[in-house]
Amino acid sequence: MKISVIMAAYNSQATIGRAIESFLAQAHPDKELIVIDGASKDNTCAIVENFNSPLIRLHSEHDNGIYDAMNKGLRRISGDAFGCLNSDDCYARPDALALIADALKDADIVSGRLHFVREHDGSAPVRRWHPELHRPGAYARGFSLPHPTSYARRTVLERVGEFSTQYRSASDYDWLMRALEIEGFSHAIIDEVLVNMRIGGESTAGLRAIWKNSRELLEVRQKRLGSGVLDIAMVLNLYRKFMQRAGH
Repeated sequence: MKISVIMAAYNSQATIGRAIESFLAQAHPDKELIVIDGASKDNTCAIVENFNSPLIRLHSEHDNGIYDAMNKGLRRISGDAFGCLNSDDCYARPDALALIADALKDADIVSGRLHFVREHDGSAPVRRWHPELHRPGAYARGFSLPHPTSYARRTVLERVGEFSTQYRSASDYDWLMRALEIEGFSHAIIDEVLVNMRIGGESTAGLRAIWKNSRELLEVRQKRLGSGVLDIAMVLNLYRKFMQRAGH
């Protein structure tokens, strides 16, 4: 099974090299990395090109945000399955893609554990996300999945379509909800840490970012599930994030 990995980048010269190294270190042989750069003004593209790897394809032009960039990546995948790796994140183990490929033999979408880290220096994670198996109705009860460790078969993309560009940080949540809750694709859990995610992005930079993200998640539920002005899922989702930070 060929796995396509999409990496959106913009002025990522400080981190993208390590992220790409973690991709190239993956033991799974049938893979490709599609780097979508938003016309960076630093050395991001030069760093990507210096790897000189046939497994990497680079496309650079102005975009309208991370989900627009990811959509450009989706249009370029050639694999049987796909997922995304942020330009400041790293695979946590060299067999991450192999575990994903194996799990996708029996499920349409798979999700693994995610660790949030301040730096990729081996220090203890500041937050741990152990995803749960999706069951019908779960999103109304505060369910969500870690996008960096969730991979899907190409057949899912063909039915669900691209990411919405309406949201700043919740379009991955919206996409997975459409795939699982609305379209009914099957889901499986990989009980291993697959990715170390560096905190500081649109949804993880701090309490204010988490609150803004929670408001966007509510907007998604209002649109897709008919939720009210407030719903129990918002409280439960925030509680789960707190428990992740507490190390439970």
